[in-house]
Amino acid sequence: MSTRSVAKKVFDFSLLRRVLKFASPYKRRFFISLTLAILLALFSPIRPYLVQLTVNDYIKGGVSGSGAVKMRMEQLLIWITVIQVVLLLVESALRFYFSFLTAWLGQTVVKDLRVLVYEKILGLNLSQFDKTPIGTLTTRTINDIEAINDIFAEGLLPIIADLLSIVCILFYMFYVDWQLTLICLAPFPLLIIATWFFKESVNKSFI
Repeated sequence: MSTRSVAKKVFDFSLLRRVLKFASPYKRRFFISLTLAILLALFSPIRPYLVQLTVNDYIKGGVSGSGAVKMRMEQLLIWITVIQVVLLLVESALRFYFSFLTAWLGQTVVKDLRVLVYEKILGLNLSQFDKTPIGTLTTRTINDIEAINDIFAEGLLPIIADLLSIVCILFYMFYVDWQLTLICLAPFPLLIIATWFFKESVNKSFI
């Protein structure tokens, strides 16, 4: 098999399903990670909304209001600031737990895979070691398996969390001002095209 044909199969979803099977013994933690990804996505537009509420209603209202109104606005401003701090702490705790779970899943799956590969190597005939370079066995046992850790720690679950966050933020942006949102998204197609050309050039350099 040529290097080019191998490169084309980097994003083979059948291989992804095979890798995910190794996470099946840890379904509970996997689904907890997905739940945390959804919660973090829902948290994304809340703090910007509270900042908008603080500036538009409480700060501007307190400046232009009378003495009683200004005092009331100051009290509400304190409360909404406390709410923002609490939300920030909760979001930070959830994000830490999410990062911990994804890293734990990746390392645990890597451990299981390395045990299986090690047992497989021990069961090979001695003639197989004469045919296979030691560097190939080392690469399969260490480097290739370590790359699978990135699927859980930096790949699948973080990508799902980021995509959900983008969807929630875009939904809120369209709700606030759809025209301004479209203007903000106008350069997005150019960014996709530039990213695609960059990806192709990087792939060619490794082939």
